[in-house]
Amino acid sequence: MCGIAGYIGRFPPGPYDLKKTSEVLKHRGPNYEGFYTHKLLDNNVALVHRRLSIIDLDNRSNQPFTYEGTVLVFNGEIYNYMEIRKQLKELGHVFKTFGDTEVLAHALHQWGQDALEKLEGMWAFAWYNEESGTMLLSRDKFGEKPLYVWSKNDGLYFASEVKGLAAIANDSPKANENHLIRNLVNGYKSLYKTNETFFLEVRELPPGTCLKIESNGKSFSSNYWKPKLIENNNLSYSDAVDMTREAVINAIKLRMRSDVPIAFCMSGGVDSNSLISVASKILECEVHGFTIVNTDARYEEQLIVDQSVKELGIKHTSVKLNKHNFLKNLRSLISQHDAPVYTISYYLHWQLMQSIADKGYKVTISGTAADELFTGYYDHHNLYLYEVSKNKTLYKKSLDNWNKYQEKIVRNPYLRDPNLYLKDPKFRDHNFMHNDLFASCLKERWKESFVETNFTESLLRNRMLNEMFVETVPVILHEDDLNAMYFSMENRSPFLDGALFDLAYSIPSQFLIKDGRAKAVLRDAMQGIVPNIILEERRKVGFNAPILDLLDLNDPDVKGYLLDDSRIYNLVKKENIEKILKQEHLPNSTSKFLFNFLNAKIFLENQIS
Repeated sequence: MCGIAGYIGRFPPGPYDLKKTSEVLKHRGPNYEGFYTHKLLDNNVALVHRRLSIIDLDNRSNQPFTYEGTVLVFNGEIYNYMEIRKQLKELGHVFKTFGDTEVLAHALHQWGQDALEKLEGMWAFAWYNEESGTMLLSRDKFGEKPLYVWSKNDGLYFASEVKGLAAIANDSPKANENHLIRNLVNGYKSLYKTNETFFLEVRELPPGTCLKIESNGKSFSSNYWKPKLIENNNLSYSDAVDMTREAVINAIKLRMRSDVPIAFCMSGGVDSNSLISVASKILECEVHGFTIVNTDARYEEQLIVDQSVKELGIKHTSVKLNKHNFLKNLRSLISQHDAPVYTISYYLHWQLMQSIADKGYKVTISGTAADELFTGYYDHHNLYLYEVSKNKTLYKKSLDNWNKYQEKIVRNPYLRDPNLYLKDPKFRDHNFMHNDLFASCLKERWKESFVETNFTESLLRNRMLNEMFVETVPVILHEDDLNAMYFSMENRSPFLDGALFDLAYSIPSQFLIKDGRAKAVLRDAMQGIVPNIILEERRKVGFNAPILDLLDLNDPDVKGYLLDDSRIYNLVKKENIEKILKQEHLPNSTSKFLFNFLNAKIFLENQIS
């Protein structure tokens, strides 16, 4: 919903730096800018806020928001603000606005950090107490809203984007070449396995975390939320389906609260169609879906989408993939992101966001995290077979279904073995495909093996949780936020709901895949709501495109740019890139490497100024 930035320490930023910070974050909040400064003994505080008006559009909800000696700058949405508001009213609180910002300010004043356990939403905020001189920074459970921090000798800077950090600190952080190499060799799944970012000394506040900074400069970090991972073996399959239907509907209902129109990102998958179908058929909302039209048959879903649109009777816009000005657009996107674009999918997604913004929308809804809640990736089938292998009857039935349905659609050579994990439970080589080949393109030896965080003993659940909190969802949320905010929109992800998460991870693993279909519980929960053509589709498609669909290597200017002298060639052997450019057809993994290389090159040539 907004952009925030701030400082706490001995030497405050000047008015010029605060104004510059506001300007560089304007795209995150074009509707209002607000500033706050305070001094308590040797402690100085400065806060900057850019507002994107979504709920209670009146100026009374502008920020920084002051209440009872506390000051709040807040980026995000508290979806259950009406319910929290009612609780606070019963405790004697009086409200002057109809927005969630005031509710958050009152809740923090009433309950302190404990308020966060009551909230359902996405947020990054700074809450300052003028009397004590303490500041509390917080980020939502799943990390939907970004918050970067930069600790320097004179104090702590924070902002929604790295360019905001640079502006308020009046300094430019240095590029982290090790993180660039990590992305080149191991790809996007490696980016959140450490606390590094693409800039040295700049960190993201972890999801589900609070950072308290006292007036003497000391800081304390704590987790206010940890996921519950207890399977309920007393839960029947039909109960799991019924409870999932109710939880999904409630999650969507909360996220439809808005005083501006909402659009939906639409694919041919069960994820986005569950959201759209519930909003249209159950909540009776006016729905407008947007779909990117791909030129690659492997990623094309138009026929399925058209059938779904017809059956649901919703408004729909198809967005054709635009191949023009690819390099120019990519430079702009990298500059705005303060980072390489993680995958080519998000170049396509950016075009989708542009089309949605052109139609006047300020909020988008996406299906992020359904795969990680209910199973959705091809290796989940192999892991499921491992999980049920002790039940001979269920294992045989599941293996028969894999042979019947999955074998013919799986392209990854490793995952074509249904018993992959029965043979080797530790196998993970498919996650960093061909990384040894990409490492050989570097001038200096670099190697980082694939590692997992240990969340639970279940092999399948642990893989899903790594995808949720380390490998996949953090990547998606980073790009979703930046692409939407590029056009002054906010993105909402209903599957990232606390109650829905707790329910999904209480469902016995044996229920997750049924008759060879992933997301079995979600599919059955959506029976009678989502069109059957969607529920019956087994392919995993998603946004994607080969880089040669967008990058014309026959253009001498394009090839010349790729091989021009550049900082990237301090890290990468130019002769290896020349060999890649001579290939007529690029394997999928090489296509991804070339895209990452191009991003790294542009990133290094366009540092924050």
